[in-house]
Formats: sequence, C-alpha cells, structure tokens
Amino acid sequence: MEDVLNEVVSSEDLKKFETIYNDQLKTTVTAKAKFEYAWCLVRSQYSADIRKGILLLEDLYSNHDSEKRDCLYFLAIGNARVKEYSKALSYVRAFLQIEPGNVQVQNLEAVIKKKMEKEGLVGMAVAGGVVIGLASILGLGIAMAKKH
Repeated sequence: MEDVLNEVVSSEDLKKFETIYNDQLKTTVTAKAKFEYAWCLVRSQYSADIRKGILLLEDLYSNHDSEKRDCLYFLAIGNARVKEYSKALSYVRAFLQIEPGNVQVQNLEAVIKKKMEKEGLVGMAVAGGVVIGLASILGLGIAMAKKH
C-alpha cells in the first residue's frame, strides 16, 4: 500500500490529461476530465502539482456527487504525499464512513499512521481530528437546519 504514496505519474500521462483539461477550459470542463487531471497531479513528483490536484479534487468533491468516493481516496493520497497527514486521515475516515469494510482504504490509513509515527506527528493528528470532527458535526447541523 505504501507504493500508492510513492507512485509517480508518467510525464506522458500528465501531459495528455493536462491537454484535455486545458482544452475543455475554453468551454465546459467535464467532471471526468477534471478528475483524470487531478488524479495525475496528485501522483506527480512535484508538490506544487500535488497541491493543484488536491484543489481540483476538493472542488469536484464539493460540486459533483458522483465523484465523492474516488475524490476522498485521492484527497487522502495527495495530502499524505505533501505530508498533510491530519488532512489525509480525515479523508480516509470520511471514506470509511461510506465504506467501513474497504480494506484498501484501511491499509492506506495504517500507512498514513505509520508515517505520522515515524515523523512524530501522532499527537497533532488527534488534535486535528477533534477539530475536523467538530467542524463536520457543525456543518452537518447547519445543512440539516437549512433543509427544515
């Protein structure tokens, strides 16, 4: 599973999906084109590309219901690759809320926690998780209040 965090996209794939995305920027970008480009970016060797991919995935997650599951997974990977482990874990946990038995995501969670331990960031993740959990509950409450 650690290979997923170390996998680097080929420059050919990145260029191919970047071209498709940029061509569509002239009219309307499809969710598929945005996702494929973001998917390549989070697997780039450059942190600036990874961060751009994260932004695209966050936008997709917010605006396209059909892409949520895959966005969560690659948001976790992208954030782990730029060492934003607390954010990565929050995306893993959100994914596991949807699919608690997903072994691939459970393994990803274990790899992220292992990297955090290695870098001494476990305490920060717990604190970050509490803040994110409270923000999620607050957001859910606001969303439910708006429905009524």
